[in-house]
Amino acid sequence: MAVGNENMEVAAVAVPMDKGGEIVKPRTDKREYRRIVLKNSLEVLLISDPETDKCAASMNVSVGSFSDPEGLNGLAHFLEHMLFYASEKYPEEDSYSKYITEHGGSTNAYTSIEDTNYHFDINRDSFDEALDRFAQFFIKPLMSADATMREIKAVDSENQKNLLSDSWRMRQLQKHLSREDHPYHKFSTGNMDTLHVQPEAKGIDTRSELIKFYDKHYSANIMHLVVYGKESLDKTQCLVEGMFQEIRNTNKSVPTFPGQPCTPDHLQVLVKALPIKQGHKLTVSWPVTPSIHHYEEAPCTYLGHLIGHESEGSLFHALKTLGWATRLYAGEGDWTMEYAFFNVSVDLTDAGHEHLQDIIGLLFRHIKLLQQSGVSQWIFDELSAICEAEFHYQAKIDPISYVVDISSNMTIYPTKHWLVGSSLPSKFNPAIVQKILNELSPSNVRIFWKSNKFEGQTDKVEPWYNTAYSFENITESTIQEWMQSAPDVNLLLPTPNLFIPTDFSLKDVNDKETFPVLLRKTPFSRLWYKPDTKFFKPKAYVKIDFNCPLAATSPDAAVLSNSFVWLLVDYLNEYAYYAQTAGLDYGLSLSDNGFELYLVGFNHKLRILLEAVMQKIAKFEVKPDRFSVVKETITKAYQNYKFQQPYQQALSYCSMVLQDNTWPWTEELDALSHLEAEDLVSFVPMMLSRTFVECYIAGNVEKNEAESMVKHIEDVLFNEPKPIARPLFPSQFQTSRVVELGAGMKYFYHQEGSNPSDENSALVHYIQVHQDEFAMNTKLQLFALIAKQPTFHQLRTVEQLGYITSLSRSNYSGVYGVQFIIQSSVKGPGHIDSRVESLLKDLESKIYKMSDEEFKSNVTALIDMKLEKHKNLSEESYFYWEEIQNGTFKFNRIDAEVAALRELKKEELIGFFDEYIKVDSPKKKSLSICVYGSQHLKEMASDKDQVASHFTEIEDIVGFRKSQPLYGSLKGWNQLKL
Repeated sequence: MAVGNENMEVAAVAVPMDKGGEIVKPRTDKREYRRIVLKNSLEVLLISDPETDKCAASMNVSVGSFSDPEGLNGLAHFLEHMLFYASEKYPEEDSYSKYITEHGGSTNAYTSIEDTNYHFDINRDSFDEALDRFAQFFIKPLMSADATMREIKAVDSENQKNLLSDSWRMRQLQKHLSREDHPYHKFSTGNMDTLHVQPEAKGIDTRSELIKFYDKHYSANIMHLVVYGKESLDKTQCLVEGMFQEIRNTNKSVPTFPGQPCTPDHLQVLVKALPIKQGHKLTVSWPVTPSIHHYEEAPCTYLGHLIGHESEGSLFHALKTLGWATRLYAGEGDWTMEYAFFNVSVDLTDAGHEHLQDIIGLLFRHIKLLQQSGVSQWIFDELSAICEAEFHYQAKIDPISYVVDISSNMTIYPTKHWLVGSSLPSKFNPAIVQKILNELSPSNVRIFWKSNKFEGQTDKVEPWYNTAYSFENITESTIQEWMQSAPDVNLLLPTPNLFIPTDFSLKDVNDKETFPVLLRKTPFSRLWYKPDTKFFKPKAYVKIDFNCPLAATSPDAAVLSNSFVWLLVDYLNEYAYYAQTAGLDYGLSLSDNGFELYLVGFNHKLRILLEAVMQKIAKFEVKPDRFSVVKETITKAYQNYKFQQPYQQALSYCSMVLQDNTWPWTEELDALSHLEAEDLVSFVPMMLSRTFVECYIAGNVEKNEAESMVKHIEDVLFNEPKPIARPLFPSQFQTSRVVELGAGMKYFYHQEGSNPSDENSALVHYIQVHQDEFAMNTKLQLFALIAKQPTFHQLRTVEQLGYITSLSRSNYSGVYGVQFIIQSSVKGPGHIDSRVESLLKDLESKIYKMSDEEFKSNVTALIDMKLEKHKNLSEESYFYWEEIQNGTFKFNRIDAEVAALRELKKEELIGFFDEYIKVDSPKKKSLSICVYGSQHLKEMASDKDQVASHFTEIEDIVGFRKSQPLYGSLKGWNQLKL
């Protein structure tokens, strides 16, 4: 739970709606929609999708943290938590979440400033009962006294998780520096102090206030419901009318909060703030007219597009060329109907930090250029064309995400634009854009400057997150001086975008391949091909793995490879930014044994971008000035590892114990500190000298096109007179291998959290089970499904160990297991580990006593989950690429595992549990990673002493890993055989 935003040649498709006008939907969307209003004034959008495997619903209530009563900060968020517990009709505690989880679904909620949104999804055959349970949130929730204190602890744990997050800290600082009598100023999440200690001291009963708040604000007429089902609209309407019309309607008005959060005292200010992490960031913010009032004219979208552009001549390009910035974002930030902020955020280098005045001067000079240039029709038309294409050819997303998006839109937009929202700029109005542009003035600005170099230079502290800061006024004339003294750089508007697609035709696919086929194989490369036979969008997905064995042989090689990838992206940015803007994304990243390239989006001009990337690889050169910037950026990223959440640190240690050929980040940081540009100059030709290229091409691409792309890659790398690369020797094919833990062994690794300021501790309790095999996979998956909700209920809801509590299956290079992840500010890892062991005994009893009916129900739920169809090309491609990368090539995995599930007997599941999971099983293999926050550090020594003689304490991760046997690789034999 959290506290919290296409087509060019055809007109939008309009669907008639009941009394609400018509709804605009993508022309490729086959779903049916209907707006209805129930007798209690609840406004509902029904969606019928006979093809869906999951059904979903979202209820948006138009009340949020701005409505928190005085002296009860976080009450709206606390109420969001409490509604999950029980209702009069379903009084068993947590039975709603239990039902959802046991039937393959998920559930969540969030509280924003003016809305609270509740949502779930579930396997489609269980939807009716889930929807009825959901409806009871809003009819007769119990909000029991017994649950109140426990859930206050959960809210407090959630807040504890956020205290050392720079994004949360800076957001609250911006709110703090605003009118105290405006709700924007509030602390919205709540904690133990605001929800228990302070109210109790004043004689206020929090639960009574909670019920009052619910009675006052939760009225059907200010709620909006979206229901996404497989049935016809008529059937779904009957269902909704029967379940939701009992929600009472007290004819409440949506709370409004007129007025601006910032007075003149909060403008023309420069705020210096001390972050947790290494680095420097500048955020320039202006209060502006909310663009929601002009969403079809899209003034902030237009201005964000121009100020945030990254092509040659842009502000970012100038700052990057000067060596001052590594990232720039521009666009509308926090907004309501009453106010909005337009923000420009810049990630600064060390040199940029020293030139802040110049950077602000250049920003205002760029704004002045836009003011003088006027609003361009062609730029607006181009932006509109890109948005049209994106909207009309958008991929399907998860039903749960879809209903959340729409239910929040319903509170803001007229019916016809519930699906569109602000995503289709369609009315060119220069005056409105000019109005917002004029508001981006030096007299209206708030400047937030975040840097760890401000240590000892601050004199104020924000009260909720204890962020140290200083505050000074800054005059309009000062900014004018900065504009004049800034470097003389040539700032320009972007040129026309040649990557905007114009051909949306679908290729004729004669072969209806169900699975990827090995289309081409040479000593240099292998091409897997999968035409689009499901989604029928003019899009493609290309994944290319450059297997370079020398890329990851040592910490030095790992950071040199990383530097190579960062520099490639850096060099491509000005060119590729146009493609990304036009709906053709790409990315480069390290892989286990080299580096990967992906391209995804409209297929029309994808080949052009691929060739540009290959050209940069072939002609790669190390520019010393860019190398130094990239080295600085990567160095800060490594240094910031120590500020990760404790549970992330624990997962990292777990991976380090298990994964062969991985290096501690501390060693990589040390290696990086000694590297120079010349080292990279020497390294890259050597790294590329032996390469094998694994390719996967899918979507709206014909066979000959796919083959031609791979042939081009081969020509660039291997077929020049002096080739950059040669084929791998058979012995060079690298494999990712995993440590095989000893049967009947329990291993511990105890480590102090790397951030002394973090009070939170974490445990990862990992149980290693087996290497990839269909029948075993299904038993493990079924156990995880059965155990997931009881784990959350017992450790999070009942024992309140911590907000972050989960059980999930793990997959390390085809070796499967389960891991319990708990982060806690109230108990140390030793205690938590004992509670996991206790929970496993409870699960033993649960599995032994499970009725045949319960067993069959869980099997059915898991089969439904496994048979859930891929919703879009990226989802499908990710699934098949994982099979290729892991070397398993089990493209029929889903059908095979479903077949194994249908044969599975309850006794086999019990046998599996007894052999691999049960606490005292002689075959069980487990590993507990214990990370100690400052609050529990004193427990670490005694916890280590208590590790019994038949358990093993890991003192040195790399030494332990080298001493253990490894699972055979799934990849090694197949690499050569196919």
